[in-house]
Amino acid sequence: MRTQVAIIGAGPAGLMLSHLLAREGVESVVVECRSRAYVEARIRAGLLEASTVDLLDEVGLGRRLHAEGFAHRGIYLHWPGERHHIDFVDLVGKMVYIYGQTELTRDFGRARDEDGQLLFYEATGTRLEGIESDSPSVVFTDPAGRETRIEADLIAGCDGSFGPSRESIPSSACQTWEKHYPYSWLGVLANVAPSTDELIYSWSPEGFALHSMRSESVSRLYLQVGPQAKVEEWSDDQIWEVLARRLGDGEGGWHLEAGPITEKSVLPMRSFVMAPMRHHRLFLAGDAAHIVPPTGAKGLNLAIADVALLSEALVAFTKGDTLLADEYSERALRRVWRCTHFSWWMTTMLHTSGDPFEAELQRSQLGWVTSSVAGAAGLAENYAGLPIGY
Repeated sequence: MRTQVAIIGAGPAGLMLSHLLAREGVESVVVECRSRAYVEARIRAGLLEASTVDLLDEVGLGRRLHAEGFAHRGIYLHWPGERHHIDFVDLVGKMVYIYGQTELTRDFGRARDEDGQLLFYEATGTRLEGIESDSPSVVFTDPAGRETRIEADLIAGCDGSFGPSRESIPSSACQTWEKHYPYSWLGVLANVAPSTDELIYSWSPEGFALHSMRSESVSRLYLQVGPQAKVEEWSDDQIWEVLARRLGDGEGGWHLEAGPITEKSVLPMRSFVMAPMRHHRLFLAGDAAHIVPPTGAKGLNLAIADVALLSEALVAFTKGDTLLADEYSERALRRVWRCTHFSWWMTTMLHTSGDPFEAELQRSQLGWVTSSVAGAAGLAENYAGLPIGY
C-alpha cells in the first residue's frame, strides 16, 4: 500500500501526529509493535504543560481532560522542616494539568477511530527501507504472519528509544549526548486518595521523594533508590515507611495516608539527545530522539511539542515547500535542550549523592528558589511550559 506519511509508533506522539496531519488533509498510516490494549494500559507520564493543553483544546482533544483531569496552580518544594508552595499562576500566569498518559492515549485512539485512521498493531520485525530515497518504505509482519510493505513520501519515527527508527540512522550521520544518573526511581501506584492537593517534590538527606496523583482515589508516588534496585527488595510497608519519612509526615500537621499498592516499577534515570532529528525522508520525534529524567515532567510534553512542529513541516513538504522540514530538527532541538537542562537542574537539586558538600549546596538552592521571586519564576516558567515554538 502507499500513503503520504508512514508513522511508526502508536503512543501519544504517533497518534497526535496522525491527528494533526489528518486535520490538514494529509494521509498517514500508523504501525505499532505492541497490542492496542498494551499501549493504552501502560503507565507513563501524568502531567501536561499549559502549552500542551492549549494545543489539545485547539485540535478538539481536550474535552475529557478538562472534565476528569486536575488543574494545578503549582507544586510544593519540601525539605526537613520546610514546605513552600511555588504558585505558577501568580508567577507566570500558567497552570498545569494532571491527566494520565493512559487516558490521553485512549482519547487519541478514539479520535483516530472516528476518523477511520488505518493502524496496524502487533507488527513484528519492523524495518525501514530506502529512507535516503524519494520513496521510503516501512516493512513489517502482521499478527497473521503476512509481510506488509507501506510505501510513503515521508516516515515519522515516534517509536521510542528502542524502536527501529533511531537504529535506521547511520552513526556517521548523527551525534548523541548521554548522561546516566547514579540513582533510579521506585514508582508505585496506590489505591488511596492523594494526601496533597498538588505535587510535593521532597529533598531529604536519605533521598528524594515525590507525591503525585492519578485521580481522586489513586496516588502515584516515587522514591529515589540505587541504580541497581529491584522491586522485590521493597515491601509495601517499607515503601510507606520511607515515603512518610522523606515527605515529612507529621510536619505542620500534614499526614501521609497509606493504602494498597497495586503496581511497583523501577525507572532508571538518564538523559539522551540525538541530533539531527532528521535523516533524509525520516524524521524523529519524542523518545526516539531524546530522553529526559522525569523530575521535570518534560518527556510527554516534549513529544507533543515535537509533533506539533513536525506536522507543520510534513504538511508543507507534501505541498512542495521543504523549508520547515529543513528547519525541523534545529527548531525542535532548541526546546529539547532547554527542557533537558531544566530536567537535569531539577534532578540534581533534589536527589542526594551522599556528599555532604553537595547536600549543603542543594539546601542553599532550595532556599533561594523558594525565597526569591526571580528564582521561583524561573522554575515556574520552565515547569509550566515554554511555548511550543520556543
